[in-house]
Amino acid sequence: MENGEHVPGSVYFYAPNKGAPVFFAFAFAVSGGFHTYQCIHYKSWRLTGLHVFCALLFTAGFIVREIGAFDYQNLEKYIVSTCLIYSAPPLLELANYNILGRILYYAPYHSPIHPGRVITTFTFISFIVEVLNGNGVAYSANQSLAASAQNVGRALLKAALVIQLGVLALFVLLAVSFHRRCLRAGLRNERLLAALRTLYASTALLAVRTVFRVAEYWSIAQHDFWRPGGIDVKTLSPAIRYEWFFWVFEASLMLVNHVLMNVRHPRRYLPKSAKTYLALDGVTEVTGPGYKDGRKLWVTVVDPFDVYGLVKGKDREKKFWEEPGAREGRKAGRGDVEAQV
Repeated sequence: MENGEHVPGSVYFYAPNKGAPVFFAFAFAVSGGFHTYQCIHYKSWRLTGLHVFCALLFTAGFIVREIGAFDYQNLEKYIVSTCLIYSAPPLLELANYNILGRILYYAPYHSPIHPGRVITTFTFISFIVEVLNGNGVAYSANQSLAASAQNVGRALLKAALVIQLGVLALFVLLAVSFHRRCLRAGLRNERLLAALRTLYASTALLAVRTVFRVAEYWSIAQHDFWRPGGIDVKTLSPAIRYEWFFWVFEASLMLVNHVLMNVRHPRRYLPKSAKTYLALDGVTEVTGPGYKDGRKLWVTVVDPFDVYGLVKGKDREKKFWEEPGAREGRKAGRGDVEAQV
């Protein structure tokens, strides 16, 4: 039983649990297998293929953690398992960016930005976060540098974490803004709202996990583990001293997110093609030319809302949904066969 005391020689701080990694490795393998089936069934590799890859990362990570539990002094096993497990959640956030883009494509006339720019813009910001992370780690971990330089590294890491939360907030703001536009216009299509609710739930799970990671790092950053004589372990945060924090806020939350996307797969509610959208009646699905943006890619990334175009009085894009000639498809409601799969 955990008592918050350091286990001599353990790179985990504690003696890691030997049963939990087996359960989570198996659970993620099953979820990943089901995601693979769903990608084939719905032909949705571009939309949800990242969930298959993330399931592989989690499965491999927990297998290595299980091996490391029997050799908790081995630093290499600890590093490999940690890198595999911690690398998956940012990719799940990227998957959510993609899903929101597809939701915006489904009702393009209410989208605050070009739907295709969601993933490019948020990925660009995430890249900046990773640059800050990389430089922060390089400075803070290099014990040959002066204390002031190491403090700069810690500050960069903290800034990266804060920006990461900011990106998450902007993402939610974009989704809510789109949602409110739909409701104000009287668009209450069940498929669209179901997809949004699923996205909100997934984002909430990832947000709780991110907040925990931020709090955990903040508690670590205030300690100098390399100073002569070490530190008093009792001054460390409980998030470091007790393993259950990891199993609850990392493993369990991410497993729930994976299962959520199994049960409420986005393709249950969204059409296969991004060119298929809801007509202005909010019921009929129409296949049109698709949402296009004639601006250069770098311009769309820097100015996704086309502020320049609005100032100049230029239309951001052609409103194809107001033109005749689009091919009408099925009614998009609760009775849709695909929605019930």
